[in-house]
Amino acid sequence: MTSNREGDCFVGLCPLRNVFDSCENSKLFAASRSTKTKCVRIKKLMSDISIILASNSPRRKQILSWLGVNFIIRPADIDETPLPDEDAVSYVQRLAAAKARKTSGSAGFKELLLAADTTVADGKEILGKPANNEEARQMLEKLRGRVHFVHTAIVIYAPAFGRMEQELCSTRVRMRRYSDEEITQYIKTGDPLDKAGAYGIQDAEFHPVDQLKGCFASVMGLPLCHVERTLRRMGFGERTNVPYVCQDHLAYNCPIFQRVLKGEDVG
Repeated sequence: MTSNREGDCFVGLCPLRNVFDSCENSKLFAASRSTKTKCVRIKKLMSDISIILASNSPRRKQILSWLGVNFIIRPADIDETPLPDEDAVSYVQRLAAAKARKTSGSAGFKELLLAADTTVADGKEILGKPANNEEARQMLEKLRGRVHFVHTAIVIYAPAFGRMEQELCSTRVRMRRYSDEEITQYIKTGDPLDKAGAYGIQDAEFHPVDQLKGCFASVMGLPLCHVERTLRRMGFGERTNVPYVCQDHLAYNCPIFQRVLKGEDVG
């Protein structure tokens, strides 16, 4: 689990954040009457979550809908070129934070901002979205029958409290030994061109993945249990059915969701 609070005060809301901190149960007993009144108002505000998803990804939109909260789409247009010698984890964390900053000015007082970025890492090589069919073929041939990692970074920003949290989910994926003809037919669908690593784990026809023991939703683009645990950590209630709804939709028996929700660093 990765938590990043460097951006806590970047919109000048530290005073509200200080009140938020004083509302923790361990501190509330000794708080003044005025602080307790503010805490009641804050908790009422936090009970009604509305999210801005800073992404145009249909997969993230689909997965976020399983959380059962209101949300709108407001994509962030940023430069996704990797920096020189940048590793995959640093890359997705930087891009998720950049997307959050890009759309932070559009978030209302009662809204949360959710940004995410996903990439495929083959060793030290970052495999983003292929530029064309030939590049998609090269990526799929490179990944065939081998193990790689999918990294998804998320950022949740609450402007009402000047608080920003970051999480990282890294998932080990082993691809099956699909044939050249299968690659050709899959490329013809156009599906690889908008996906990191040129594949969608959820594609039932191509079914590229041979083995997965981690977060299926993260490989698709949004680790929902990581989103849920971040919301809980930030004080935005609990949605206890989230892991079960996610597994039902994906037809996947997730082996790690309980550990994720307990705060373990697993993906």
